[in-house]
Amino acid sequence: MQFMVNIKLSARTLTGTLNGQNKGAVDWGWQGLIAHGCHSLVLIIDPRTSQTIQVLERHKANVVKVKWARENYHHSIGSPYSLRLASADTVGKIIVWDVATGAARCEIQEYTKPIQDMEWLWNQDASRDLLLAIHPPNYIVLWNADTGTKLWKKSYAENILSFSFDPFELSNLALLTSEGIVFVSDFSPSKAPSSSGKKVYISSPHSSPAHIKPAATGAKKALNRVKILITNEKPNAESVTLNDCLQLSYLPSKRNHMLLLYPREILILDLEVNQTVGIVAIERTGAPFLQVIPCRQRDALFCLHENGCITLRIRRANSNALALSSEEQDPDQPVQELTYDLRCQCDAIRVTKTVRPFSMVCCPVNENSAALIVSDGRVMMWELKSNLLGPKPNYSYSGSTVSPLYCPVSFCGIPVGIQQKKLPDLSLDNMIGQSIAVGEEQPSILYQQEVQLKFLLTGLLSGLPLPPFVIRMCPPLTTKNIKNYQPLLAVGTSNGSVLVYHLTSGLIHKELSIHSCEVKGIEWASLASFLSFATSTPNNLGLVRNELQLVDLPTGRSIAFRGERGNDEPPIEMIKVSHLKQFLAVVFRDKPLELWDIRTCTLLREMTKNFPAVTALEWSPTHNLRSLRKKQLAVREAMARQTVGSDAEASNIESPMISLLQEAESKAEISHNISAREHFIFTDTDGQVFHLTVEGNLVKDGARIPPDGSMGTITCLAWKADFLILGDVDGNVNFWDLKARLSRGIPTHRGWVKKIRFAPGKGNLKLLMMFNDGAEVWDTLEVQMVSSLRTGRNVNYKILDIDWCSSDKVVLASDDGCIRVLEIAMKSASYRIDEQDLTDLLWCPYLLLPRSCLVLKAFLLHQPWKEEYSLDIMQIQYSENEDVKFLMLEQLNSISNDIRCLLLDPEFQLLQRCSLVARLFGDESELQFWTVAAHYLYSFSKGKELIPPSTVQESQASPLDICCDILCENSYFQRSQIERVNLQEAKRTTYDHTRKCADQLLLLGQTDRAVQLLLETSAENPSYYCDSLKACLVTTITSSGPSQSTIKLVATNMIANGKLAEGVQLLCLIDKAEDACRYLQTYGEWNRAAWLAKVRLNTEECAEVLKRWVDHLCSSQVNQKSKAILVLLSLGCFSKVAEMLHSMRYFDRAALFLETCLNYGVIEVNETTKKFYNAVYADYARYLKMLNLQEGAILFATKAGEAGAELLKDLQQSKEDKPVS
Repeated sequence: MQFMVNIKLSARTLTGTLNGQNKGAVDWGWQGLIAHGCHSLVLIIDPRTSQTIQVLERHKANVVKVKWARENYHHSIGSPYSLRLASADTVGKIIVWDVATGAARCEIQEYTKPIQDMEWLWNQDASRDLLLAIHPPNYIVLWNADTGTKLWKKSYAENILSFSFDPFELSNLALLTSEGIVFVSDFSPSKAPSSSGKKVYISSPHSSPAHIKPAATGAKKALNRVKILITNEKPNAESVTLNDCLQLSYLPSKRNHMLLLYPREILILDLEVNQTVGIVAIERTGAPFLQVIPCRQRDALFCLHENGCITLRIRRANSNALALSSEEQDPDQPVQELTYDLRCQCDAIRVTKTVRPFSMVCCPVNENSAALIVSDGRVMMWELKSNLLGPKPNYSYSGSTVSPLYCPVSFCGIPVGIQQKKLPDLSLDNMIGQSIAVGEEQPSILYQQEVQLKFLLTGLLSGLPLPPFVIRMCPPLTTKNIKNYQPLLAVGTSNGSVLVYHLTSGLIHKELSIHSCEVKGIEWASLASFLSFATSTPNNLGLVRNELQLVDLPTGRSIAFRGERGNDEPPIEMIKVSHLKQFLAVVFRDKPLELWDIRTCTLLREMTKNFPAVTALEWSPTHNLRSLRKKQLAVREAMARQTVGSDAEASNIESPMISLLQEAESKAEISHNISAREHFIFTDTDGQVFHLTVEGNLVKDGARIPPDGSMGTITCLAWKADFLILGDVDGNVNFWDLKARLSRGIPTHRGWVKKIRFAPGKGNLKLLMMFNDGAEVWDTLEVQMVSSLRTGRNVNYKILDIDWCSSDKVVLASDDGCIRVLEIAMKSASYRIDEQDLTDLLWCPYLLLPRSCLVLKAFLLHQPWKEEYSLDIMQIQYSENEDVKFLMLEQLNSISNDIRCLLLDPEFQLLQRCSLVARLFGDESELQFWTVAAHYLYSFSKGKELIPPSTVQESQASPLDICCDILCENSYFQRSQIERVNLQEAKRTTYDHTRKCADQLLLLGQTDRAVQLLLETSAENPSYYCDSLKACLVTTITSSGPSQSTIKLVATNMIANGKLAEGVQLLCLIDKAEDACRYLQTYGEWNRAAWLAKVRLNTEECAEVLKRWVDHLCSSQVNQKSKAILVLLSLGCFSKVAEMLHSMRYFDRAALFLETCLNYGVIEVNETTKKFYNAVYADYARYLKMLNLQEGAILFATKAGEAGAELLKDLQQSKEDKPVS
């Protein structure tokens, strides 16, 4: 009978509690994996299956930061999907890893202080290898993380604590310093910022005047009055407390907004006016904040509190912000502001002195799951789930109540009907629709479904408890136990429990609470049972409570092995199980040795008082089991002969012997074993060696060997075959060859030899020794050291215990709370992920070879050559090595059933498929492209009434999310900007703010409100006259020719003389916004020009301005082509987009985009365009041919007409040559 058994143990590390310095070292990458620091290690976790899939070991100091590289570029064979991670430690070393192989790609070391913060640059058009790091105290350094080259370095006046990139503008960077914030606006990858940034000071919320006199109406109202937060002057010492800002972060959901986190409040600032526009405060009894992660897809915040609770707060829709009232607001009414409502929260954890939440990370792709890292090494995966409440009538909600959340109309970018398949929990923007914007009517869709959110714990990873540990590997694999062998490691812990780990998977097999005090030793009694002992802390007489338990692993049942014994006696020093697992020797500190029978749990002998003190003990591997078995066989044969034999005489002679043997046989059957004779030796304090024999219940003294003068007190013994090894307190090791009667002493000069263990396996005479400062592996036959590990020299942890886990792997427990399985060389090394034996299938296409990964993507995206969509890669014409295909099949099998249903659904359109596959691959650049493309392809085809029949007609598409900023529709963008100005106006406190609001209102065309603000200027103000005249000018502007030409002349003169903003305002007053945009662009204010075009110009004029911007973005010095493509999509220039994609050699994206455009009928097909389309298809066919996808290549080569004719001929030729694999 054949059977498979997996006994391959790979090198791995089991990790435990974290160090305080690991607190900020966690990151969830676009690649779908979580990395976090544990002491000097970096763990890689798959959040979907809650498995540790890699442990990276190379740092010598504690890891303080980890960051995954971004995936914001077009992936191809030259720039493949790869798992790149940067980690930084307390001595200033940064390592960039290739996580799949566990190898370091590059190491960076500039200074020796801990790295404060680091981040990969999000714009990867120019290079995808740039990493910005803060080297204390005040340097920011830009590194090329592929080569380790320093590109530039810049120092600032204060200590920098952390930084945040503006997600909308690459040149903006905010540094949080010990005194305030430094805004850098000229950040560039090519050279260091020339200016030292704009420094502003934070006046801490608690030092504002509102907090000084206690507010009777509660903290919330006082907080509403925090007006100014950011000042350019340094606050005086009395008014400002120490800057206790925990975190600073730009909001990715809307431009020019920033979040500051304090323990009891989150402040939202509008950076255009440097003003607080929203506050999230905690009630007096609530748990303080530790961290906050702002979302991109919706204006929402994931908050972590000190009790380990994660809350999700979503911005409330402002329904009354447009009610512009001229009268003063009621001072007791809270001013209009951004309000974030608590929508759901997860359970808190039990916080103790040693267990507290460290940090939280959120999935950057879908923003609907968070992971909590706890100081004890636990990682908790919380996932957001949406719950539909069914259709509701349209209530009108007032601004103060929590408005309901609705299910979005679209799925993967396209509006879908109520009957169509969709997956609401795919991502945050598919779970909840946008907050209804200001001034919009409630959507008139009858089936608008209200939705509720809740957190669900979907995964938990727990680490080892706090050290110290004792470890013991189960008995080794033999030919006899191969059928039911499992490589189990028992770990005894300080809290009295024993954890049993399965070393093939590295997962915990059983956790058994056995003892009430620290476990001191474990010995296995069989493959399914072990003995463990624990001793309590000694009383003032030095006596303890000894606990010795025999545990049955399958049932978890444990029995007190020594019965009632154990209270108030000297502590047990060690326990040793005999070679045949029959007997147990229990050694005490100041008490004679006890010998027990394991099978019957009976005490065979307690040695006399004058018995020598035992310092080391070992059972002999020799025994008489074989001869006993032979005797037993002889008896059975004799018994068989007696029953058939007729010779009475013979039977008379044999009968007494037979009856005795029958009795023995029946006894042996009762105990299911024959009692073989076994030996053990031990040494006393003088170094004398004693030899004893145990047989049945008899213990006989044997020979004594006098002490060896060259050795001190013997501390440990090991015996295998004919070799006996002795180690002493001074680090001397004696090798005795019993057969040749030779002895050889070796001084190791490493002090006390604490343990010696022989490797398992017949004839394997490797030896593992443990010292105070490390471990060594020796070869007994050669009497030579094979490898050595020394604390402080090649590792920074101390060894607590050692064992062999197979004939070629050792296992070490260390004081950093980890247990490492290492090769004999004992070199701590990371391993290849694909060599791991993972219990659950893992979706991570990044682990495939670059070509296979792209094949998998092409296969999931598009299968137009087949009638039915399939997820079986074996069914297509794809010539590839079977092993590679099998790995790809494993990836396909690990896709969740919900997503599988979507992919197999014939109504799921190509456009939605592209968006979904971009999500699955964590491809930032694709996801952004297809989100914008889907929206505008749908809306332009709707404008032309060209929607494909499978789309639902009555559902209106919601506008593109405001996180897309300048890419949104003009009307929606305009509304959001007016809402923003109203909020700024409601919050203004100083003249400066009022002036900025008036300027914005003039640009937005809200002249009446602007005039009111201008007239508010007080007579003492130096600008009083100017503002009054400006108010008169605005109200009296007529469209008469002369006044227009005068104003235009004045405006152009102003612009020429450096007053750009004022000139632009005047041009806007006389409806010459197009000219204003042109001037702004001439002077390099591209973003401002685009903004003005969106809010003031009609569609055609706006398109002209934005097209000039596109040309600028494509220029070689700016090189932001990916942004240019998105702008073109928003303008509906689809042919131009296809041309650009093709010219950038994005052949796959260009062809798929062309297919979707033709499906939607938004581009014309004529003779001139046909030639271009053919070229795109021909290049895509070549790409598919390079990937070995024959059918796809043939199909697109056919579509390409003349351009693909040659290629088609080649393909058909090779198809005939090659049989289908």
